[in-house]
Amino acid sequence: MNVVIGSDEHGKNLKSRIKEYLLKNNYKVVDATEGNDVDFVDATLAVVKEVQTNEENLGIAIDAYGAGSFMVATKIKGMIAAEVSEERSAYMTREHNNSRMITIGSEIVGEQLAINIVQEFINAKYDGGRHQIRVDMLNKMC
Repeated sequence: MNVVIGSDEHGKNLKSRIKEYLLKNNYKVVDATEGNDVDFVDATLAVVKEVQTNEENLGIAIDAYGAGSFMVATKIKGMIAAEVSEERSAYMTREHNNSRMITIGSEIVGEQLAINIVQEFINAKYDGGRHQIRVDMLNKMC
């Protein structure tokens, strides 16, 4: 599993802190926007493209408020994403919705909260079962 991360200009600092945390904890990280100053649309599309190369990959897109990246990600067929600003939602969107990507707003959450969110998202496992009906419905969209 790779953790794919990307950001626009507003999310660069937070992306760096999250990336540092992930690497320190031995996660395989792919920075989809490394060295590039891109708009949140392009940053999110780069993350989605890389996440979709392997079913086990998870993605994190960071912009100022998380909403823009969320809107972009959910336009892509087969991508289930959630905009999150606290740990429980990050965990539950993975466990119940099989979300493969989260979006975070750097103007909404601080560094430690963002790290906690990422940790919960990555550590959660999809439950399947009764939740699969909803996931199938989401995957048919777009």
